[in-house]
Amino acid sequence: MTPTERPPTLDPIAVERWQRLAPGGSPWLHEEVAQRMLDRLQWIKLQPAIWANWGAVRGGLQAHAALLKQYARAEGFVIESSEHRKALAREALVPPWWKRCWRRMLGAGWATRFEPPAPGSVNMLWANMALHEAADPQALLAAWHRLLAVDGFVMFSSLGPDTARELRDLYQALGWPPAGHQLTDMHDWGDMLVQTGFAEPVMDMERITLTFETPARLLQELRELGRNFHPQRFGALRGRQWKAKLEQLISERLPRGQDGRLSLTFEVIYGHALKAKPKFKVSALSAVSIEEMRSMLQGQRGPAGQTDVNGH
Repeated sequence: MTPTERPPTLDPIAVERWQRLAPGGSPWLHEEVAQRMLDRLQWIKLQPAIWANWGAVRGGLQAHAALLKQYARAEGFVIESSEHRKALAREALVPPWWKRCWRRMLGAGWATRFEPPAPGSVNMLWANMALHEAADPQALLAAWHRLLAVDGFVMFSSLGPDTARELRDLYQALGWPPAGHQLTDMHDWGDMLVQTGFAEPVMDMERITLTFETPARLLQELRELGRNFHPQRFGALRGRQWKAKLEQLISERLPRGQDGRLSLTFEVIYGHALKAKPKFKVSALSAVSIEEMRSMLQGQRGPAGQTDVNGH
């Protein structure tokens, strides 16, 4: 996939439906990946004055609480894709009134804000396990870039191409429609970050093997994580007989560990990148917008709360 293309195997209508109907909680795997992202923050020197969590409800409510503690004196925002998700975030994250008063007395400020932060104001944008579900990832990266201040950074994770490879291979061997849409690898994400205007992208990847006692529990976990967005997925409803057959095939053909539990691979991609100072080509007659000029001047002054992020 080139940086300007949308994922060719992702149905945007199915994505929009999932965004509306997805469970209002954080899957276990998302919280686990968020914890590993939190571990990576120790290498980042920047202490943001303003930070934002893109999709906290699905990305990890426990992780959001940890970020609030880590950046106790910073302004924290939650950005959700719908009013329904925003309401769920408020319900989960807004503390009782007496806790808010106590925080103010201690000078720690209010916990979380839910209105959109101003463009160009965010020093750190946190986006856990959201990018692989974006129908237009280039547009999503551009939205992150607009929110960030100069020298601010994005920190994100997503699922990679080897995710559920055992189940994908099973579907292919049986001649069934694809088990899921194709996932983007970390090199393509790096290219898209640069294409969007980010600088110094750093990408890494790991494979996590989850084990399940039964095929039913394996399928339940996958339903909590997402849906099959492939345009060529099976387009009708399937009954109990087909589900029983699928569970039998999973039990017979998927690999098992030494303890006899079914194994399934998840490839997790981690990345972060800077919003660099804008660069302009100089000609005999150059036009610079007010927003670009403001961004350049802010970069020269060094906004409050910003230091070097190259702490790795």
